[in-house]
Amino acid sequence: MATSAHAYVRGNTLKFYEWLEADDRTLPQGPPVWICGDCHLGNLGPLADIDGHVDIQIRDLDQTVIGNPVHDLVRLGLSLAMAARGSDLPGITTAHMIEQMIAGYIHGLEHPDRSVDIDDVMPESVRAVIKTSLSRKWRHLARERIADVSPTIPLGRCFWALSAKELTAIRELFNDPALHAMVTGLLRHDTRSAVTVRDAAYWMKGCSSLGRLRFAVLVEVHDSTGGRFGLVDIKEAVQAAAPRSVVSMPSDNAERVVAGARAIAPFLGDRMRAARLLDRSVVVRELMPQDLKLEFDRLSRLEATRAARFLAGVVGRAHGRQMDDTLRRSWRDELNRGHPSELDAPFWLWASVVDLVAYHEAAYLEHCRRYALAEAA
Repeated sequence: MATSAHAYVRGNTLKFYEWLEADDRTLPQGPPVWICGDCHLGNLGPLADIDGHVDIQIRDLDQTVIGNPVHDLVRLGLSLAMAARGSDLPGITTAHMIEQMIAGYIHGLEHPDRSVDIDDVMPESVRAVIKTSLSRKWRHLARERIADVSPTIPLGRCFWALSAKELTAIRELFNDPALHAMVTGLLRHDTRSAVTVRDAAYWMKGCSSLGRLRFAVLVEVHDSTGGRFGLVDIKEAVQAAAPRSVVSMPSDNAERVVAGARAIAPFLGDRMRAARLLDRSVVVRELMPQDLKLEFDRLSRLEATRAARFLAGVVGRAHGRQMDDTLRRSWRDELNRGHPSELDAPFWLWASVVDLVAYHEAAYLEHCRRYALAEAA
C-alpha cells in the first residue's frame, strides 16, 4: 500500500468506513439493496458465466451487505479521483469525472438487464481487457496462477504446503453434493462424473490472507469420455465492515457473500457456494480463464471521464437489477434532485470525494512514514 496513494485507498476499506462514521454525513439514503461495500476500480472487471459469456461486473464481494447504494458511489468516486491524481491529471478532470459518474450510474440504473458490448463507448484499456478475456483458455489461467498446465500447484512464495488435516478436510469438502454439482457443471460434465482433488495449497494472496483460510485447489472432473482440470479458490468469509440496513440478511458470512454476489454479479454468484471448512465459514469459487482485473496505470483526460461513466454504469446496473421500475424511477429522481445549476453532479458526491481524498492523502503519508521507519529499524 506504500507504492501509491491509489494503492493505499484500494487496500484500506476500513479507512473509508471510518470516515463515514466519523460525523453525521449529509448523504442521501437510497433504497436498501445489496451493495459491493468495497467498490474501487480493482474490484470491477470481466467475469464469465457458466457458459463462458463475458460481462463487466463487480468481482469482489467480501464486504457485500444490504445497505445504502450511495456508499458504493462515493467509494468508486474516491477511487477514480485517486487514479486521476496518480495520472497527474488536473482537478478539473476530476470534476468532470464525478459529473460523468452520475450520468453513467443513472443510465445503468435505467438499463439493468443490459450487458456490456465491445462496441460501447469505454476506455481503450477496458476494451483491450475485454478482448483478452474473450480469447483466454484454461492454459492461460493455469500458466498465470500455477505456472504450468501440469496437475500440480508449485510451492513457493505464493503457495504453501498444507498439513495432512487441511488436505483431508479439503478432499472431504468436495464430497458435498452442492460443490460436486458446481464443479461438474462448470467443467461441462454430467453431475454423476467423478471429482478428484489433484493438488491443494495455502494461497498467500495479499495481506488479507494472513491469519485466514485461503486455499487454491486443483480438481479434475472425469468420466468415460475423459477429464478436465479446474482451479478452485476457497476463501474464508469474515465480518463485513460496511454499514448494513436494518433488513433480513444471512448471518453466516459465507452465505452473505454468496447471496450478495448472486444479486450484484450473477456471472460470479452462480459459480460460488458457501461451505464450512475446519470449523470456519468459507466461500468456494471456481476460477474461470476469462476473469480479469481492470488496471488503470495512466489515464488521459478523455480516458478518465470515459472510465468514470462506464464503471459507474456497471455499478448502476448492479443496483438497478434489484429494484422494480417504480423504485428505480424514485431513486433516479432522488439522485437528480438538488443539483446546483453550475454542477451536473450532486454536491454531496463532490464534497464527499474531496473530503475523502484529503483524508486518505494524510493517512497515506502517515502509513509511508511508519513503513520507512520499520525499514530503517
